[in-house]
Amino acid sequence: MTSGHVERGFEPLARELERQIHKLGGGAALCVYHDGACLVDLWGGVRDDAGTPWARDTMCVSFSTTKGVASTALHVLADRGQLDYDAPVARYWPEFARAGKERITVREVLCHRAGLHDVRGLIDDAKRLLEWDTMVDALAAARPAPPPPGASAYHALTYGHLVGELVRRISGRPLPAFVAEEIAGPLGLDGLFVGAPEAELARAARLLGKKGAPREQAEGAPRRAAARRRRAAFGMIERVLRLVGHPFEVRRVEEALAPRGIARLDFSSPEVLRACIPSANGLFTARSLARMYAALACDGSLDGVRLVRPETVRRATEVQVHGFDQVIVFKMRWRLGYHRIGTFRGVPRLAFGHFGWGGSGAWADPARRLALGYVVNAGSGTPIGDLRILRLNTILLECLRKHRARRG
Repeated sequence: MTSGHVERGFEPLARELERQIHKLGGGAALCVYHDGACLVDLWGGVRDDAGTPWARDTMCVSFSTTKGVASTALHVLADRGQLDYDAPVARYWPEFARAGKERITVREVLCHRAGLHDVRGLIDDAKRLLEWDTMVDALAAARPAPPPPGASAYHALTYGHLVGELVRRISGRPLPAFVAEEIAGPLGLDGLFVGAPEAELARAARLLGKKGAPREQAEGAPRRAAARRRRAAFGMIERVLRLVGHPFEVRRVEEALAPRGIARLDFSSPEVLRACIPSANGLFTARSLARMYAALACDGSLDGVRLVRPETVRRATEVQVHGFDQVIVFKMRWRLGYHRIGTFRGVPRLAFGHFGWGGSGAWADPARRLALGYVVNAGSGTPIGDLRILRLNTILLECLRKHRARRG
């Protein structure tokens, strides 16, 4: 059973959340805002392999869902006139103007066209992701490999350091402090951290495998065998997609998603959660994600707090890339740091947000003044979510349609 509250007419979301937790184990939380009001605030299951119940304030690491929060921080600076999307990155970060990157713009970074997706070639071990200066120095020295016109190449693990360093250079504050002071504080968010303080780690959920089992950290021969199986599967997918003219290459997937040692990095460990990895280690409640996106869904403000102006929301959420992404196969319709939102019944035209590995996700739809936040600690999925959030999205839109019909 789940705890929390759900408004009349939105009970199908509670039933779906309970079904998901029962099927995969672990725990999860879901929050929905509409027209600035909280309609759904639910949580359930367990937060660790000892069976500790998921509580109202439990937070969970949410992988690439973090990118949406980091992007929002940069849009706050753009809203204040401190950032020009079309300016070269090097205007704000002079050391970046090396190895052919002098003309790469902020806009190209935000829509994954900067050509810096290759984290595998950037660092010798995934633990370097925890070392801020190591990462930004390596990115400043890197030579880009831009995708062809009309395409993108998802910066799965480099995106956050690029955006976070821009925030630091412009504001003079590290990204964790900026998020705390300019987003979480003003909006009264109960759990929105990119680099969590030690005092907050006690309420962090552990990542679990299927049916709530501890997630194994692969070592030695089993890890190498799993890597071989993964490469074989990707190779088959590559051959099939090439037959229909798709530009997918296994090499790019490994470059963007698989730095050496990534299987040994425990993303729910205190060491990782204390670090700042804005592509992957945000520690969130569903409630905080939903409130942040609710502000964006409601012309940039919520409960009297203006995060950004309406025109900034419009600029940030215009589609920038219409072609295929060369890392994650699909047409993501990249905005400036956000992607399109899927359901099983179409794609809401103006909706935007970001999903993450493990199933989490959060999004806003200004046309419906609607926002959703979802965090979960069991399962794996794809780099940008899985079927669970698509089901929740589909049910939510149907519930909202019926809700509006009842109200006339």
